[in-house]
Amino acid sequence: MAARIQNATSQPDVTAGVQHLFKAVYAGGVPPQTLELVHLRASQINGCSACVDAGATSATKAGVSPEKLLTLAAWYEDPRFDDAERAALALTEAATRLSDRRSSGTRRWSLRTPRPWSSARGSTVTARRSRRSRCCRAPAGHDDSDRRAPPH
Repeated sequence: MAARIQNATSQPDVTAGVQHLFKAVYAGGVPPQTLELVHLRASQINGCSACVDAGATSATKAGVSPEKLLTLAAWYEDPRFDDAERAALALTEAATRLSDRRSSGTRRWSLRTPRPWSSARGSTVTARRSRRSRCCRAPAGHDDSDRRAPPH
């Protein structure tokens, strides 16, 4: 798979910024396995095959079981996911699927921090999901404004 940033060394400030973001996310108190599930699920929703591949590899290295990886798309009905993982995945889906909502004009939305977490931990999951979505939306110069997820 081709890298989206062809020459990362030409943009050291961007590379350093991304590294600082990752350090902050992983220091936020959410288990690494949960963060990797969030990354992988957001990648699946965004339809980025390179990101799904990287996410599955990272999740495996973090200790996520193969069974969880295989059932991630149906996490809401799989008993292998605990309450904290379900809360993180619900938050991920709600924030990642904003453009899927059938509404006209600008719609105000809010997400409550899931019960098992403090607001700082909820922010950590949101930052991880947000970082993944911004990265894999489209290559530089590509307009995907008319891209929509398939209906459910």
